[in-house]
Amino acid sequence: MEGTKAKLLLCEDDPNLGLVLKNYLELSDYDITLERDGRLGLAAFQREKFDLCLLDVMMPHMDGFTLAEEIRDVDPDIPLFFLSAKTMKEDIIQGYKLGADDYITKPFDSEVLLLKIKAILKRNEELNREQENKEFDLGSYHFNPKLRELSHDGKMQTLSPKESELLKMLCEHMNDLLPREKALKKIWGSDTYFNGRSMDVYIAKLRKYLKDDTTIEIVNIHGNGFRLVSQAQAE
Repeated sequence: MEGTKAKLLLCEDDPNLGLVLKNYLELSDYDITLERDGRLGLAAFQREKFDLCLLDVMMPHMDGFTLAEEIRDVDPDIPLFFLSAKTMKEDIIQGYKLGADDYITKPFDSEVLLLKIKAILKRNEELNREQENKEFDLGSYHFNPKLRELSHDGKMQTLSPKESELLKMLCEHMNDLLPREKALKKIWGSDTYFNGRSMDVYIAKLRKYLKDDTTIEIVNIHGNGFRLVSQAQAE
């Protein structure tokens, strides 16, 4: 996010609080999209890419908890903050069970909220930088996701962006299941039938690239997803 403003989705049905918070965060150098109900919030999330979501719990058309479930279904890693007048322990617990990074009860101190946002975004930026720089050894192959390079026996294959992202996800789930739905939503944006057929083509391409090492195999787990099996890693 260096050199660019972090994009935040703010869903708040109170027009006064929403506007005040939007202006405050924009003055703190964030790019804010403000929506006043959960359904519009979901449409915005599906339309644009955000770095963090601030969700009011009680909203018309779709409440914040339901919206959080929809968002998590698309991106399980995006930071989520709930803003709520609901202070019951059960509500707070539900918020955290949905994967919230924080549950902030109204009224709240805007400066404290800002510091929490900065801390979460800094943490994620550091994690993303580590992941971007991570390289993988797959048997006799070496894979550099950042450069999209797959090397073997002195030869180097440059992968397409989708091929590289798919292989990276398989490597991150080495010897474990990569759910089909998770890969489709992250790389293709949705798990439609046609995107599924497209992913199968990319899996076939990756199998071809890895065919020169019999200790490496991409296994189809029928109806569930794929598993990158490395005998060397499993030992």
